[in-house]
Amino acid sequence: MRIYKRGQVFWCEFRLDNKHYQYSCKTKDKETAQEIASAIYADTIRDRFNIPIKNAGKYTFKEVFTEYIGSQTVSFATKELRTHMSKHFLPVFNNSDIKNISVADLEKYQLIRKLEVLSMPKNTGKREQDISFRLINIEIATLYNFFVFCIKKGYLDKNPCVGIKKLNELSRLKTLSDQDINKLIAGATNKLTKDLITFLIYTGCRKGEALNLKWDDVDLQNDIIAIKGTKTKYDRYVPISKPLKELLGGIEKEKVVGDNLSPTKKEKSEYVFNKNGAKLNDFKRSFKTACKNAGLKDLRIHDLRHVFASKMVKNGTSLFITGELLGHRTTQMTKRYSHLVPETLKKAVDDVWSKK
Repeated sequence: MRIYKRGQVFWCEFRLDNKHYQYSCKTKDKETAQEIASAIYADTIRDRFNIPIKNAGKYTFKEVFTEYIGSQTVSFATKELRTHMSKHFLPVFNNSDIKNISVADLEKYQLIRKLEVLSMPKNTGKREQDISFRLINIEIATLYNFFVFCIKKGYLDKNPCVGIKKLNELSRLKTLSDQDINKLIAGATNKLTKDLITFLIYTGCRKGEALNLKWDDVDLQNDIIAIKGTKTKYDRYVPISKPLKELLGGIEKEKVVGDNLSPTKKEKSEYVFNKNGAKLNDFKRSFKTACKNAGLKDLRIHDLRHVFASKMVKNGTSLFITGELLGHRTTQMTKRYSHLVPETLKKAVDDVWSKK
C-alpha cells in the first residue's frame, strides 16, 4: 500500500487480485491517513471475500470508547482533552451499539449541542455568525478519530462521522500591548511564573513545550533552543534573542533544586522550569492570579503564543518565517495573522518616504 499527498490531503492506493484501488483519505494528517488507509484496505478485503465484521453488534459505545482512550499513545494533555470532550457525548451514546450509530444520530447530537451553545447567557443577543462552536467541532473530531479506531479494530466498516460539516469557528487571536505585557509579568506573584510568561512571549512556544524544556536542549553559547516532542511531532529550533538570553542566563545560575526563588540545595534539575527540582505540570492557577492582578480578562496561556506572532508580523517578519518559528506545519495556520500584514506594509512605506 502506498500513501501519498495530492493537493492538501493524503491518498492511498493498493492492488488486490490484480485490481488497482485508489482512495482519498480526506485528511491532511499523515498518521490519521495511515489509519484510514488501513481501514479502507481491510474493508476492501472484507468485501472481496465476504468476511463479516468481527464481533459485530456486541460492543457498546462506552466500553469501546474506554478501550480507545486506553490505547492512545498521544501526549497526556491530548488524551485528557479527548476524555474531557466525552463528557458531552458519552451520556448520549453510552449504551448504544456502535454499529447502530448513524450519520443522522451524530448530526442530531451536533444540532443539540449547537442549540445549547446558542442558549448560553454569554451568547444572548449575538448573531450566529458571531458565535464560535469550536468545542463542538473538537467533539465531532474526537468522535471521528474514535470511529477510525473502531474500523481499524474491525468493529465497524464505515465511519458515520464522514460528511458531517464543521460549524462556525471564530479565530481567537487575542494580543497584548507592551504596557499590558509589562502589567501581566508584574502581576505574577512568584519568579517562576514571571519567567514562564516572559519565556512564552519571547519564543511563541506552546505551554507544554516550555514545561518539557530541558537544559540539554538549550544552547546559550550558540543562541539556539531545540524544541523536541512537539504537538506536530516535528522538532524545531528557536533562536535566542538578547532579552531571552538574559532571562535564561539568570535562570541557569539558579539551576538547582528549589522553586527558583530561594533554592536551598545544590542539586541540579534537568528541567529549565522546575519546582523543587521536579518537572512542573502546569501553572494555570498562578497565571490566572497574574491576569487578575494585571486587570486582564479572558486571557489564556495559549494567547501568549498569539502575542509573539502578532509582534513578529507587525515588525515586518514574513508569515512564512513566523510560521516556522511557531512550528506550524501548514501555511493555513499562519494565515490567521495575515490581517496584520497591511499594517506592516504601511509601516514599510512610511519608513521609506518619511526619510525624504
